[in-house]
Amino acid sequence: MIKILLYDDSEVMRETLVLLLSNTDGFEVVGAFDNCETAVQDIKTLQPDVILLDIDMPAMTGIEGLAKIRSQHPDVKVLMLTVFDDNKNVFEAIRQGANGYLLKKTPPAKLIDYIREVHEGGAPMNASIATQVLKMFAGMQPSVSPDYALSQREKQVLQSLVDGNSYKMVAAEMYISIDTVRSHIRSIYEKLHVNSKSEAVAKALRDRIV
Repeated sequence: MIKILLYDDSEVMRETLVLLLSNTDGFEVVGAFDNCETAVQDIKTLQPDVILLDIDMPAMTGIEGLAKIRSQHPDVKVLMLTVFDDNKNVFEAIRQGANGYLLKKTPPAKLIDYIREVHEGGAPMNASIATQVLKMFAGMQPSVSPDYALSQREKQVLQSLVDGNSYKMVAAEMYISIDTVRSHIRSIYEKLHVNSKSEAVAKALRDRIV
């Protein structure tokens, strides 16, 4: 059962998402709120697996909320679900540790698939957002690639993440256990100074690590 917590200031959107997710096998909505001011405590109390987070909300934006969430709950999966597809919001969401970035116009069936994907360790993005991210970081490449002292095995794991594979897929591709994958990923995060898969992938592309 995937436990979902969602934040969106639109009552219609909240009700639509709750109805969709509550009637999908394997999903449970543990909370739905119109702002993310209490997100840190909500996560501690409700123990969600995946958070759906809007950006434009009163009192505190989703980007600000994401930063607070990551400071206290670095491992929870956070999927941005918003109408904004501009470079600034996409970049800030990734920089603050979002695990994925989706537009609200995403079809319901695809949204269900994306939630399952992020729960399994993926970093889902709409095709238009993914293209934008690649172009954005391609333009930021340094002339010399920094040395992050990744081992050859860690580079292989990172390349697999860049290719869009989930933790399970990385394990199968490299013939190692998922616990070994997680161990490599913890080391990669530490060496790259990042907190999420999307950050690691973005840094790998920007700094041409793989």
